[in-house]
Amino acid sequence: MAGILYLVPTPIGNLGDLSQRIVDTLAEADFIAAEDTRVSIKILNHLGLKKPMMSYYRHNTETSGPAILNRLLAGENCALVTDAGTPAISDPGEELVRLCADSGVEVVAIPGPCALVTALAVSGLPTGRFTFEGFLAMNKKNRKRHLDALKLEERTMIFYEAPHKLVSTLEDLGDAFGPDRRISLCRELTKLHEEVRRTTLGQALEYCRLNSPKGEFVLVVEGCRPLEEDSISMEEGVERVRRLRAEQGLSLKDATRQVAKSTGLPKNELYAQSLTAES
Repeated sequence: MAGILYLVPTPIGNLGDLSQRIVDTLAEADFIAAEDTRVSIKILNHLGLKKPMMSYYRHNTETSGPAILNRLLAGENCALVTDAGTPAISDPGEELVRLCADSGVEVVAIPGPCALVTALAVSGLPTGRFTFEGFLAMNKKNRKRHLDALKLEERTMIFYEAPHKLVSTLEDLGDAFGPDRRISLCRELTKLHEEVRRTTLGQALEYCRLNSPKGEFVLVVEGCRPLEEDSISMEEGVERVRRLRAEQGLSLKDATRQVAKSTGLPKNELYAQSLTAES
């Protein structure tokens, strides 16, 4: 009988966030798959636990993933941990979960620390609907494409960022969404120097240029205000599609989807007429 893969969250800064269920799961697992064994050993030492460990991180998933799966299929239980937070969220653990799912191995997620949810809760921005965007690409072209696709996003958006990239990311966010868009800069959550700065993109950029960013950041950005929902003609809808494509470089499909969503126009008809207009 196959074992179970447990997704075990670890504190994002405060060891007091280790729940009893997390402790019990780590204690009962046959082995631990860790993003960085040097980091995970500190938690195990804190708990007085000794467990066999193996590395599982972004650059060894092709070899380590199948090795973990084979042990699970042989009947061992594995606790997957990341350096901080919940495994498989913006993390290569998602690939291991997929391997297990494809092989019929049970996967159990243990609730616990998660930086994106913690930041959203204290942001002061709408929490009813949100989208997690993770880390922006380092490649400028891919980064611009990502942000262009979010220009009409009405949900609250959440990004992760490292301190040395924060200023350039705020510059790009300001270019995409405008300097007056609200943002909550959440720094070192749950740690001694936790800070939440609720401001605008323009003011956040000015502050970070003057004060060298330190610590890990979660950026919670206000969504776009809903476009006018007064009924418009199909011709006006086609013109909006044309402008979106010209100004943002969107594909016809993406531009049509965004305009249809904001206006209520039928997407298929809008696409067909926009395609005809471009022919």
